[in-house]
Amino acid sequence: MRGETLFAKIWKRHQVADLPGDRAALLIDRMTLHELSGGYALRDMRAAGEMPSLQPDQVLAVADHAISTAPDRGSHDSISPAGSQMIASLEESCAALRYRYVRPQEKAHGIVHVAAPEQGFVLPGITLVCGDSHTCTLGAFGALAFAVGSSEVTTVLRHSALIVERPKTLRIDLTGHLSAQVSAKDVALRLLALHGVKLALGYVIEFSGPLVGSLSMEGRMTLCNMAAEMGTRYALIAPDETTFDALRRSVPARPEQIEAAISHWRTLKSDHDAVFERELALDVSNLVPQVTWGTTPMHSVGIPDSVPDPSEAGDAAAQAAAKQALNYMRLEPGQPISSVPIDAAFIGSCTNARISDLRAAAAILKGRKISPGIRAMCTPGSMAVRAEAEAEGLDRIFIDAGFEWRKSGCSNCGGREGPIWRDLRVISSTNRNFENRQGPGTRTHLASPATVAASAVTGRITDPRALLGDL
Repeated sequence: MRGETLFAKIWKRHQVADLPGDRAALLIDRMTLHELSGGYALRDMRAAGEMPSLQPDQVLAVADHAISTAPDRGSHDSISPAGSQMIASLEESCAALRYRYVRPQEKAHGIVHVAAPEQGFVLPGITLVCGDSHTCTLGAFGALAFAVGSSEVTTVLRHSALIVERPKTLRIDLTGHLSAQVSAKDVALRLLALHGVKLALGYVIEFSGPLVGSLSMEGRMTLCNMAAEMGTRYALIAPDETTFDALRRSVPARPEQIEAAISHWRTLKSDHDAVFERELALDVSNLVPQVTWGTTPMHSVGIPDSVPDPSEAGDAAAQAAAKQALNYMRLEPGQPISSVPIDAAFIGSCTNARISDLRAAAAILKGRKISPGIRAMCTPGSMAVRAEAEAEGLDRIFIDAGFEWRKSGCSNCGGREGPIWRDLRVISSTNRNFENRQGPGTRTHLASPATVAASAVTGRITDPRALLGDL
């Protein structure tokens, strides 16, 4: 008898019924909500007189997408009246249903995929859904966490279950050691450059290998977050001592209860003889900081490299897409990527706005100023991260360098922060760079927080190793 994958173990324990078409009804343990999809779902259910089946301890709600990140924001402040209404609606519905709603002024507030694990809401082996495409971030804890559409949010609220098509299994084995100033974000961008945005379409990814074991929880969450850009809803990393240490700090339970749970969580890993339907490997030993040049995360190169020639992109469709991307980005084939000037820099998002991300950027910015004319913004992923950064004096480093120091929220990941950026070239620690993503005409280059900080200092895309003497 073959061994089981981690995915198969979680799936089997939550499968309520087999259905035609390789589908199943899955029991959903927990849900996180934000003001966009979550607010509407709760409002509509209440208007219809329906009561959710999910209990108060199964739901965590936070306003993160439309909330203002201004230092003086109020409880319902947004960039638009519609956003304010969505925030107020979510708060009102959660109060009526006794769901935990994290107010913007609370230390627990943050981007939902940052705040939820900080509150110990994410546990190994559970199923968790959210109406947000980057819910797979939480697979870093060994949870089967995945995105659902707006109608599926309502289905889960009603039934605590969801009909899901079973994905195939893909193991990505990561080996080698990361050099100084090279991060999990660079690993994800390299995987995308090599294999494209359809890498995991129809699959659940399990990240494994010595590199994964060496990553912090923040690095693991970054890797799983970027799996959404690889075409999957699901990413998993088997829990280990790093995971358990994080859970000991965050889960609100007695120590003996945590240790008893850890005994079970140790079994949540793929068996040594488990068979995956597809396997890939990447040795990161020679990896350098990466940055995108085009309009998808797979359009990335090492910073010492040049903008590629569209004629080398593959088939005719890929060549046409690369040419269109270069036209939008206003770049030329063969142009050194390190010669590209920037107008703005953004550090934030559910990908890279945790404390280790801010420390990496602050190490670059300390004692330096951003280049004249650059607009720079740092939005911590949660108020807890913001408070920890301030306790370490990181806020002063950002402010003294010329960055705006904001409050928690999705912010300019999707061009939602005011004033809206228009026709700017931005280097960003976010996860998506399609046309107009961060504002009308805005051209986004994705990179790690260290690379964003280094580029803000020089005014052009810059390898962070050049500023720290690591080249």
